[in-house]
Amino acid sequence: MECLSALVIEDQAEIRDGLRLLINGTSGYRCVGALVSVEAALAEPPGDLPHVILLDLGLPGMSGLDGIPLLKERYPEAAILVLTVYDDDDRIFRALCAGAGGYLLKKTPPARLLESLREAVSGGGPMSVEVAGKVISLFREFRPAARAEYQLSPHELRLLKLLAEGHNYKTAASKLGLTIHAVSFHMRHIYEKLHVHSKSEAVAKALRAGIVR
Repeated sequence: MECLSALVIEDQAEIRDGLRLLINGTSGYRCVGALVSVEAALAEPPGDLPHVILLDLGLPGMSGLDGIPLLKERYPEAAILVLTVYDDDDRIFRALCAGAGGYLLKKTPPARLLESLREAVSGGGPMSVEVAGKVISLFREFRPAARAEYQLSPHELRLLKLLAEGHNYKTAASKLGLTIHAVSFHMRHIYEKLHVHSKSEAVAKALRAGIVR
């Protein structure tokens, strides 16, 4: 890859402009867009598609977490690299399960950030040291046996469990901190993986198979 193209989604002007200057000022890198929200990235994509999307999580409107699956759908060839101040287990776990290709904290030095952009594009999983330690602990605790047969993600399992407990899309979305649109997106994948066509079928099959209890 001669020149790596990056799209920045960050609402703080100082950080957004700093990232754009860093990327454009480094040989072999080019910033194809610096936007303030996920909605802007979905509505007005840049003329040149990015190899990697540098995504903040705490954004106005749709959060970066909710935006990850939608951005993956809109930019299927782009890696998504989270750049945030949040280092709590829940956000890290949800971001990676939603499809983020890496997770960096905003205190990451510029040289490491640029290196991480290339690492993400090449299929690596760049993470800040603090985040990597948390990920190892999280996945040691996680037991994937329940989802093995159907390849359900942890996020999909959480959603199925809430539906089995009687939640509807709106209350499940509230519990998970998602929009109803994002819940519908996850449900489409659940239907495909379970080979069903409705919420009731999905819940019934999940209960019969012992996927949720």
